[in-house]
Amino acid sequence: MAFTHDTEAALVAAVELVNSAESPETMTTTDDLADFFVRHGYTGTLLGNDGELEAVRALRPGLRALLTSSRDDAVPIVNRILADAEAVPQLVRHGAVDWHLHATEDDRPLHTRMVVETAMAMIDAIRADELSRFGICAADDCEALVLDLSRNRSRRFCSTTCGNREAVAAYRARQSQ
Repeated sequence: MAFTHDTEAALVAAVELVNSAESPETMTTTDDLADFFVRHGYTGTLLGNDGELEAVRALRPGLRALLTSSRDDAVPIVNRILADAEAVPQLVRHGAVDWHLHATEDDRPLHTRMVVETAMAMIDAIRADELSRFGICAADDCEALVLDLSRNRSRRFCSTTCGNREAVAAYRARQSQ
C-alpha cells in the first residue's frame, strides 16, 4: 500500500511527535520544535514560543491513542478532531509540493494544523484498512511507535538503535549457550 505523499508525511511526523515523549525526550525546546517544523515541511505560522511548544507537546498522548487504536475506535477520534477544528479540506499547492490536502488555514495555531493533518492522514489509513501499519517497537525496553511503510510489512523496531540493540542481545545470548 502506497499512501499519497501528504498522508505519508503526516503519519511519519505524527509518529515522530509521539515518540518524542519516549526516553530520552526529544521535543524539549523551541529549537526542537522549529527543527521538527522544518524537517516535516509544515507551512504557515510558527511562533516558536514556549506556549506553542507546550501545545504541541500536549498532542502526544492523544495522538498515541489515535495511532494505536483499532480501526473502529479511530473513526470517532478522527471525526472529533476534524469537527473541533472546523476542518474544511481543500486542495493546495505550494513550493515544490504538488496538489495535496490542507484542512485548516495557515494562520491557525500549529498544534491545530498538526492534529488536523494527522486526522486527515488517518482517514486514508482507515479507509484503506491499513492501521496494522502502526505498532509498538519490538525491543523489550521500548514503547515507541513504529510506522511500517515497507512493502512486506517487516519493520519491527522504531529505530536502527533498537534493532541493533536487540540483534546484539540475541547474538550474545546465542554465544553464551
